[in-house]
Amino acid sequence: MQDENRGEDTSSVSANDGSAPPDIGQVALRGLCPRCGARTLFAGWIRFAPRCRVCGLDFERFNVGDGAVAFLTLVIGGLVTALAIWMQLSLAPPYWVQALLWIPVTFVLVILGLRGSKAALLALEFRHKAGEAGRGRQPPRRNTDEA
Repeated sequence: MQDENRGEDTSSVSANDGSAPPDIGQVALRGLCPRCGARTLFAGWIRFAPRCRVCGLDFERFNVGDGAVAFLTLVIGGLVTALAIWMQLSLAPPYWVQALLWIPVTFVLVILGLRGSKAALLALEFRHKAGEAGRGRQPPRRNTDEA
């Protein structure tokens, strides 16, 4: 099915029935819009779409930042390091086997984890009404009175 306005394929987009927004786990695992539940959160593997094609929620106003990356670096790096050390001590494979195994495993875990954690952080920002700081606010006034 083609969207008449943009010519985009929306056959895989399914919106929530309007009863309740999806929970954070559903948003993170399935890439759902946190407002309507349509599968429109991502425009690529880890890049957010500019907005939801169904309800129009502006995803660019949310600032997920580098929190997800820092968290994943610590967790996945620690997990892969521990498993590589365990494998070396118990099985003693050649180093090329370690590299052949752990480099792709690390890459896949980071990409999948980054996608889910970025979506979860965006859903949390939406749920708690936290957008990018400074948008829609007036700058603070200077006190020009000198006593």
